Formats: sequence, C-alpha cells, structure tokens
Amino acid sequence: MVQDLTPTASQVEELIYLIRGEKVMLDKDLAALYRVDTRALVQAVKRNSERFPEDFCFQLSNQEFASLRSQIVISNRGGRRIAPYVFTEQGVAILSGVLHSSAAIQANVEIMRTFVRLRKFIAANNELAKKLDNLEKRYDSQFKLVFDAIREIMNPAQPPARRTIGFGRNSETERLP
Repeated sequence: MVQDLTPTASQVEELIYLIRGEKVMLDKDLAALYRVDTRALVQAVKRNSERFPEDFCFQLSNQEFASLRSQIVISNRGGRRIAPYVFTEQGVAILSGVLHSSAAIQANVEIMRTFVRLRKFIAANNELAKKLDNLEKRYDSQFKLVFDAIREIMNPAQPPARRTIGFGRNSETERLP
C-alpha cells in the first residue's frame, strides 16, 4: 500500500512566511515537500538562474536570517551556515518546471492551491473591511444624533436661577452692630 505524501493545505500554510512584504517559502521546506535535498534544489535554481528573478526568489540577508532563526528556533550550532533562499508564489510555480519528479509536481499543485486560497481569503477580508468602513461612515451621523439626544435627556437645560422670597441674610451685606 503506497502512502499519499502530498501535503495538506494546512501543512503548506504553516510553511509560508511574510518576508520583505512578500509571502514566501523557505528552500528547506520546499525541498522537504518535493522530497529532494535542499542542496539539490538550490543547485537547480542556480543552474536556471534566468528563470528566477529577484521577485521570484531571493536569498535572505544575514539580519533576516538571524531574525528568522529566532522566530522558528533554528539552532545556531549545526544546521545551516548560509542564509536560505526563499521563493514567492511565482518562484514556487517555476520550481515545478525545474524539478521534474512526480512528488515535486504533486506537492507544487497543493502549494499553488494554498497560495490561491490565501489570496482569496485576504481579498474577502479586505472586502469585508471596506463594507464595515462604509457602514460606519453611513451610520455614524445617525448615531451622533442619538447620542446627542441622550446627552440632552441626561443633562437638561438648567432653569434660570430663582430669587429667594422673604427676608434673608445676604452674606455680602455688612452686619449691623
């Protein structure tokens, strides 16, 4: 019985990071999904560098690598010595043309579906945010009237000061001896 090792959408989503304002995946994660060695993946990218412009694939700076290391708890000892390459959605799509294994193709299909799902989710949330802003703008003036009316009820206008009737002592008058 052959076990299906195609990644699920939730597994892929956990491997997507936001770096330089781009949703990207690390070379080591893609290599694991494609069931190839990270070194082989990077080598294939370098051999086909014309297919991977900077907006498809880039290597992290040392500072970005250090920050990422602290976020995902990568050991400073052992492990990687050089900053990883990261791939945007377009770079991942190009990888399927560079890596020809059936595992790479299956994994790539699921990765692309996940990127599309994330894009739709973000678009839906942006649309919802716009609708809320419009509702807030439309009903803001109506609620202002309600709040003003409530404030008037709570603080009615003070009636004019009434004079006291009768004889009383005025504190400002002098005392008679």
